Amino acid sequence: MTGVLSGFAVIAVVIAVGYLLGRRGTLGEQGREVLTRLAFAVAGPALLFTTLARADLSVLFSSRLLVTALSTMAVAGMFVAVGVLRHWGVGRTTIGALCSGYVNSGNLGIPIAAYVLGDASLVAPVLLFQVVLVTPVALTVLDLSGPGGKDSVGRRLLTPLRNPIAVGSLSGAVVAAAGWQLPGPLMNPLNLIGGMSVPAALLSFGMSLHGNPAPGRGQDSRLVLLSVALKSLGQPLVAWALARGVFGLHGATLLDVVVTAALPGAQNLFTYASRYRVAESLARESVLLSTVVSVPVLVGVAAVLG
Repeated sequence: MTGVLSGFAVIAVVIAVGYLLGRRGTLGEQGREVLTRLAFAVAGPALLFTTLARADLSVLFSSRLLVTALSTMAVAGMFVAVGVLRHWGVGRTTIGALCSGYVNSGNLGIPIAAYVLGDASLVAPVLLFQVVLVTPVALTVLDLSGPGGKDSVGRRLLTPLRNPIAVGSLSGAVVAAAGWQLPGPLMNPLNLIGGMSVPAALLSFGMSLHGNPAPGRGQDSRLVLLSVALKSLGQPLVAWALARGVFGLHGATLLDVVVTAALPGAQNLFTYASRYRVAESLARESVLLSTVVSVPVLVGVAAVLG
């Protein structure tokens, strides 16, 4: 249980610092927006590029990842179906779908995998799946649904190449696939810049909590509760059913995929929502609530399957 608690403690402290900054107005009225832009346009792409450039892309082809991918698509599809029926709009539905299935595989997933599962590399497949496939697709949808959604067909096809997060992810994947070893003078500055990504996103998230209603009580309360239920309960259950009933996984491998599915929503989802100015309260409240709810869920999963 040490990994679960220590991972959450680190995140909670940084978010609390962000809240205090927002409450005291230390960074000024534009402080949160500047941090969001920094994380989205500069630090985030650098982190994704350096991570993927050194990654072993072969881990994308495994039964573990297939379970994660299918469970992600299942819960995201459920949210999209409800969103279409309720006419929630493309932007809100996309953010809600991400909150329902996009797990915090980085700053929470790595320590939890290291201490609970005994191997930090076990989160690598889901990390790669999300940044190589899920993120570029979701951000392209947000780009196309925005004010520029009536662009020409050619400009639409080039949409992913205008998005810094997608460019960073895809460029890193190309470098890894080609087997290139980039020199230190190039990688070291990118590593330094990429190191700002997670702290900037967490601080911005914490600042956004000041002056806003309690989670689940705002205008998007139904969307928030649905996404949290799908993320915290639905995805682990779907992953367990697929892993056990379809792929025949058991023991440590079964624990691995269920723990991964039970991770809460990632804080960078709020960065994406803020960048596109859509469903910001939904992303903020859903990530916060799923993080809180995931503590007992992860402890329960580790106790039952561990």
